[in-house]
Amino acid sequence: MILTDAEVAIAAALAGAEVVVRDYGADHVRFAKSATDFATDTDLEAEAAIVRVLTRHRPADSCIGEETGSSRSAAARRRWLIDPLCGTVNFAATTPLVAVNVALLQDGTGCAAACADPIAGEVFWTDGSAAYLRADGKDHPLAPSGVSGLIEINCDGPLDRPFVGGQLVHDPQVRGAYGPRVISSTLGVAWVAAGRRAVYVSDGTFRENLHFAAGIAIAKAGGCTISDLAGNPLNTGRGLIVSADAATHHAVVALVEPHLEAVIKAS
Repeated sequence: MILTDAEVAIAAALAGAEVVVRDYGADHVRFAKSATDFATDTDLEAEAAIVRVLTRHRPADSCIGEETGSSRSAAARRRWLIDPLCGTVNFAATTPLVAVNVALLQDGTGCAAACADPIAGEVFWTDGSAAYLRADGKDHPLAPSGVSGLIEINCDGPLDRPFVGGQLVHDPQVRGAYGPRVISSTLGVAWVAAGRRAVYVSDGTFRENLHFAAGIAIAKAGGCTISDLAGNPLNTGRGLIVSADAATHHAVVALVEPHLEAVIKAS
């Protein structure tokens, strides 16, 4: 049976999620990446499961995984970006805030993508034109909304230079306007598309980012407003803001502005 790209993305993400669920709550072998970051044997096995699905259904495409790198030409027109376990530290601490991300880039543009929440048994996905939540075997269109009043802030950042995340959590104006949350997983990006968060904010770079490609594709197809930290098109400057709507986005860009200026001056 020939699957669509979206169906392949979903199947691959679910294959990785099955490994994550199997190992959730168990002991793990850790492979240190830095003093505060590591991979586990589950990361490696989940990535292998995802690659097997992609190789079976799209043998001519390139696969680029967080743990094992590129399996084929990095210059291929069609490349699958794989983040087998986003939130590894959460996972190892038996904290159910993790995601399995699979995204297809064609000529550098996001197309099909899936973000699986292994613990909740949910899959957020897009075919490039619309976005959905698959739960209990049924697909539901995603509907961004700012009603939650929650802002997801990525506080995982570099240790050798300032970054915006920590400053936003500390800012009383931000806390007066939104309820800050820090789940330390890109699951939060998909949650904006689903109306579970009003905003997601992160410093960093996001061009062909393995961790964020799936979430950004889903949010874009779901109708979210997306920009860099200055409110300009994504990847023209630093950082990422994903908002449920344009009004929320405008307000958050204004809140971020002084912190962005301070970080740029200190860098």
